[in-house]
Amino acid sequence: MKDETCIGCQRCLTAFHRREGEFARYQDDKDARIVAIFHCGGCPATSPVLRMKQLQSWMGPMGETVDVLHLGTCIKNHCAYKDTLVSVVRAKAGVEVIEGSHPYLPKDIFA
Repeated sequence: MKDETCIGCQRCLTAFHRREGEFARYQDDKDARIVAIFHCGGCPATSPVLRMKQLQSWMGPMGETVDVLHLGTCIKNHCAYKDTLVSVVRAKAGVEVIEGSHPYLPKDIFA
């Protein structure tokens, strides 16, 4: 599932396929996969909670689950609502939240 396109998502996908950055934890798990990428929805970053619940209800009847949500490096490093977002997703969606994704930080962006 992809609900909006951001060129930065390419770095998250590359890191996942290479098992780098926060995705290194899946180095020995060849069954790990990305099932969705969605944006924060803008301030105050409430969209991921709704999207997680929608995704869980959509995947559940097929016997599929969402176990982990990786916050993008962009949210981890630059979102004023990150801590609230993490706690609400954990409480309402009941999934593990990993803060971060890729290690490929451009020098001149978000300066």
